[in-house]
Amino acid sequence: MKMSSAQDLPTPESLLSLRTPTRRGLLSLVAGAALAGRGAAAAEPAVGEDGLYHEPWFLQSFLDLREDLESAAAGGKRLAVMWELRGCPYCRETHLVNFADAGIAGYIRDNFEVLQLNLIGSRKVTDFDREELAEKDLARKYGIRFTPTFQFFPPSVDGLQAKDAMAREVARAPGYLKPPHFLAMFRFVRERAYERGSFRDFLAANG
Repeated sequence: MKMSSAQDLPTPESLLSLRTPTRRGLLSLVAGAALAGRGAAAAEPAVGEDGLYHEPWFLQSFLDLREDLESAAAGGKRLAVMWELRGCPYCRETHLVNFADAGIAGYIRDNFEVLQLNLIGSRKVTDFDREELAEKDLARKYGIRFTPTFQFFPPSVDGLQAKDAMAREVARAPGYLKPPHFLAMFRFVRERAYERGSFRDFLAANG
């Protein structure tokens, strides 16, 4: 099998020459090129300068939640936001145990775009109502107090802007979930079971 070389990877000039590239398409191509150059190591989570573990398949985003949700929907996926914090032992557990399970990671990759945010971060994020806030201020707006916390949003942005922040979610997982319940939460959202009952009901029916 032919290995990727530097000559095989697109240059910034060749990417810019693509016809009417979208911002997200351009970012995805750049990220894909970087992962191809890293080879097998791309399958492992890496600790970034922010002290968080980063999965290579996490969403590469311009931190515009409306744009991220629309892009996920266009690809037949749902948007999940994962909140983490440097030194959080259960965040580490989520990466090294839950995401390390090929079946769990495969299901999530196939059905979700996961945006990773830092509970005390300072990156600017544009909310669904177009308000631009630092990560830590967005966390406060949505009442995020524990890490890891997963927020799950509807399959469409329709009507989200007019809702209060807390009412925009269809489900939330605050704190660590062991692998079986972790996968069940993502199935609960993907199958839109929240429209029929609670997560507890879903677990009881599918336990």
